[in-house]
Amino acid sequence: MITRKIKLKDSAELVRAMGVQDSKMREMEREFKVDFFVLHEAADGGVEISVRGSNSRVDKALAAIRANLGAPDLPTKSAVKPMVEGVLFRPARGKPIGPRSEHQTEYVDAIFSNNLVFGIGPAGTGKTFLAVAAGLRALELGIIQKIVLTRPIVEAGENLGYLPGDLYEKVHPYLMPLYDAFGAMLGHDDFHDLRSEGVVEIVPLAYMRGRTLDNAFMILDEAQNTVPEQMKMFLTRMGMGSRMIVNGDITQVDLKEKRRCGLRQAEEILGAAPGVKFVKFGKEDVVRHPLVREILHSYEKWEGRANS
Repeated sequence: MITRKIKLKDSAELVRAMGVQDSKMREMEREFKVDFFVLHEAADGGVEISVRGSNSRVDKALAAIRANLGAPDLPTKSAVKPMVEGVLFRPARGKPIGPRSEHQTEYVDAIFSNNLVFGIGPAGTGKTFLAVAAGLRALELGIIQKIVLTRPIVEAGENLGYLPGDLYEKVHPYLMPLYDAFGAMLGHDDFHDLRSEGVVEIVPLAYMRGRTLDNAFMILDEAQNTVPEQMKMFLTRMGMGSRMIVNGDITQVDLKEKRRCGLRQAEEILGAAPGVKFVKFGKEDVVRHPLVREILHSYEKWEGRANS
């Protein structure tokens, strides 16, 4: 359960938002299964509405309030304030989430000012974690209506039919890093609500074929393991009002033909395209255990000697 707030200018806006004698409020409580709390602030005559419920239900209730006020469904880029004092997303439990390095800040800023962003760098630099946090923040702001996360399943050859179980059981082991990121930010219950209501989808890349997604925040993880045809297929899924984040590490290609790396080719093709931003991470951006940075540095030295 979470609580979010919206500030209104005066009692007139309160009536527009909640109805005469709170008639709209009661309808929203029944429809979205949330609780409202109204606080009249004597200092400036404003009104603060708090909405409590599951993450996705609170988002829908806030969208309904904005609709009652006559506000546009999607704020313009100039109205978007993705971070306040360096905080990107506030989870129900734990510390606020935000960028912790110069490149991470560049990455988050790029996500909210471009339609397509590529994050390229080693493991542990926060690419996926920050992309998920940015997606949740975009959902809060009403910029998008759903989040779709995908990754290529190289180990299974993306041919999942021979694996036991239903789709969830087949792909769960391969998509665990994405589940972990959501679980850390939302908790199990809210994450389950978002998935069951279709607000969040986590699917193998092969299942993206043939779709066009409007008003969606789409994240492709482990993109170094796509071939050029898969990368092109994913990038052309973008519909109106959507944003795409493509993450990967070109030093960790698991493809049999490493030369056919879709991520490397995408940089060559789209490096100068308008609305596209490439952000490069280095070992200095690693936010895992300090030893991970030292491991990366040692491997770089060893590989340099082996190739000389």
